[in-house]
Amino acid sequence: MIKKKSLLNYCGLLGVAAFLSYTAAVVFSPLAYPGYNWMAQAVSDLSASNAPSLRLWNQLSSLYNVCTLVCAMMVCVGIQGKKTRLLRTGIYLFTIMEWVSAVGFSMFPLSDSGYAGTFQDKMHIFSTVIVVLLSIVSLVLIIIAGVKDKSSRSYGIFAAIALGMMMVGAMGMNIVPKEYFGIVDQIRNPVAFKRMYK
Repeated sequence: MIKKKSLLNYCGLLGVAAFLSYTAAVVFSPLAYPGYNWMAQAVSDLSASNAPSLRLWNQLSSLYNVCTLVCAMMVCVGIQGKKTRLLRTGIYLFTIMEWVSAVGFSMFPLSDSGYAGTFQDKMHIFSTVIVVLLSIVSLVLIIIAGVKDKSSRSYGIFAAIALGMMMVGAMGMNIVPKEYFGIVDQIRNPVAFKRMYK
């Protein structure tokens, strides 16, 4: 018997739309930023307040925040009363991270490429720290839930991959030469691994 898909399941697929929107922004926005070096510069430079690519970035990434938040909220609704409490806690914290990311980075984009030291830049860095901490804590909880409960194993595997990429990227930022900073910045970015909806 084929199980009917609910609206919840279809809303969960918005995670794919979010991923495609973000990918389009990362791939095509540099076309509007003369001299942008993807291997040396952070992705955040493309959406800095004075970046020539800001308008194109906003257009291409317009689906990202909305679709990500809807997807994450649908996962929270769908997981209620299911699986383990530890897994649910991890998913709820991950969703809070998504909200902090969406609001924090929209309110406080970098004022200039790199770091200009303004209040706006400091708030951008503060938002980044909160996002990273919530990402790590939530992913660790999901991994532990996957280890403890067989039915949560797939969640734990995806969380482990995401956390591993974040750690590799973070270590790489302190190891690789400056001309390759952009590469490890993209590796450590958890965005590509935010789609854990099953």
